[in-house]
Amino acid sequence: MSKTARLDKLLGSLGYGSRAQIAQLARLGAITLDGQDLTDASRRIAVTPDLPARMTVDGEPVDPPPGLVILLNKPLGMTCSHKEDGALVYDVLPDRWRRRDPAISTIGRLDKETSGLLLMTDDGDLLHRAISPKKHVPKVYRATLARPLAGTEAALFASGEMLLENDDKPLKPAVMEVLSPTDARLTVTEGRYHMVRRMFAAVGNHVEALHRERFGALTIPDDLPPGAWRRLTPEDVDAIFAA
Repeated sequence: MSKTARLDKLLGSLGYGSRAQIAQLARLGAITLDGQDLTDASRRIAVTPDLPARMTVDGEPVDPPPGLVILLNKPLGMTCSHKEDGALVYDVLPDRWRRRDPAISTIGRLDKETSGLLLMTDDGDLLHRAISPKKHVPKVYRATLARPLAGTEAALFASGEMLLENDDKPLKPAVMEVLSPTDARLTVTEGRYHMVRRMFAAVGNHVEALHRERFGALTIPDDLPPGAWRRLTPEDVDAIFAA
C-alpha cells in the first residue's frame, strides 16, 4: 500500500522550496499530476515509485521521492562531507537535492585523495545495509604503491589475522591481485577509516594513488567521466548486493 502526503510537504522534502513557495507554484499551474493541474498545495497525493512518470513541476518530471540513489565518479580533491571547506561531492548535484529531507549522504566515504565509484542516497536503510560488515559487500580498489610489493602481502591480507594500529579487531580476509610490481587490486568487505592505505602502510609501503573500481557488482560506466553522476535504477541498486 502506498503512503500519502500533502503536496506542499512532499515537494518541500524534495527540495523544491518552502510551503509558501510550493503553494505559489500550485496557484500558477506549475504542478501537474496525470496531466491535470494541481492548484491546491494542501491536497494529499499517493507517494508511489512511479510518481516521476506522473507528476511534473515547471514542465519537468518531479524528482524521485525518498529512495534516490546516485553513482558518482568521484574525482580527486573532493571531500565526502557536508561542512568542510573546499570542493565537496555534494557540489556536483542539483541545488534542490542538497535541500532534501532526509538529506543525501554518501554510502561510506572516499578520502580527498581517493577517486572512483562513490554512492550517495537519502535512503537510510539502504545506506546501513550497504556498509554493514554482515552483508559482506565487496569493494574493489586499485592501489599504486611507492615501493615494489614484497610478495608476502596477499597471504597476510587474506589471513583474517591482520590487526591495524589502534584497532582492536583483526581485519576480515581481503583478496589482493598483483597487477605489476607497484600496482595491486584489493577486494575488501569492510569500510574502516583509511583502511587500504593503512593496510599497505602496515607492511612498510605507501599508497601513492587509490581508485575504487567497484562497489558490490556496480562499476563506473564507461561514459561517466570524473565529476559526473547518474541516478541508479532499482536493478542497479540490487547489483550492490548481487556480488
